[in-house]
Amino acid sequence: MKTGGISSKSLVATIGFFDGVHLGHRFLISQVNEVARSRGYASAVVTFPEHPRKVMQPDFAPRLLNTCEEKLSLLAAAGVQQTIMLPFTKELAALSARDFMQLLQRDYKVQALLIGHDHRFGHNRSEGFDDYLNYAKELGMEVLLARAYLYKDIKVSSSKIRHHLLQGEMKEATALLGYEYVLQGTVVGGYRVGRRLGYPTANIRPDSPEKLIPCDGVYAVRVQLGASVYGGMLSIGYRPTLGNGPDRSIEVHIFDFHEDIYDCPIRLSFVARTRDDLKFDTLEELKERLQQDEKEIRAILC
Repeated sequence: MKTGGISSKSLVATIGFFDGVHLGHRFLISQVNEVARSRGYASAVVTFPEHPRKVMQPDFAPRLLNTCEEKLSLLAAAGVQQTIMLPFTKELAALSARDFMQLLQRDYKVQALLIGHDHRFGHNRSEGFDDYLNYAKELGMEVLLARAYLYKDIKVSSSKIRHHLLQGEMKEATALLGYEYVLQGTVVGGYRVGRRLGYPTANIRPDSPEKLIPCDGVYAVRVQLGASVYGGMLSIGYRPTLGNGPDRSIEVHIFDFHEDIYDCPIRLSFVARTRDDLKFDTLEELKERLQQDEKEIRAILC
């Protein structure tokens, strides 16, 4: 499956899952685009709709930074002319690096491969860059080694970004992603306790069960509803003051907004985490803290 404009040109491509399409990924893609221009080729990314480890280990539950649709949008924004979306199967995983390169050349017109500086592919990832060079010579392809990317002497990785999100370190996650982390979902019915406190909330069911949810706490967020964007304060957690039990909730109070949006799609962009998910002795104490939260978060978002 290809997405984007389909070209009759030969391709220069790179390979990866590209979860997050973070700064390191985009640095690699910029090199692909550069080589493509110099060769007169079209640029491409070879990726997969679901995490390869999930196919090989069915009990693996990934916590992804992007849905597949979000990833495609970010890849296109990075300037990729074509995305080759290969279903990752056990048969594909069993291919040697040489056979995989041959498949890309034969079926997708990939004539040059730019390999991430620490990336390996092929069965059991047992082969390295020198092997790829030998196979490329046999196949009449070109293989190039990409330059590494560091952000303030930090190696950028999807796992490092996941760690920041699970610690509530939104500033650090945003810096490595190059954009604010996003969660998309649908507004569903809730307990309506927020209305009694003067802070009605939209309860959110995420679109993807595999999408990573940041750690519990209160967040400053931007809320997109249709074409409009509002400020909001988001709570993630088990609502200990209300005895919510084992049900983890994701609910946002949208500033200066009073419409009924049940069953509507909603998009949250995380700006900052402001506090832990706390338990208060009374609803009045909770209300007072929500008032303090609102003041603080409005100042962050302004």
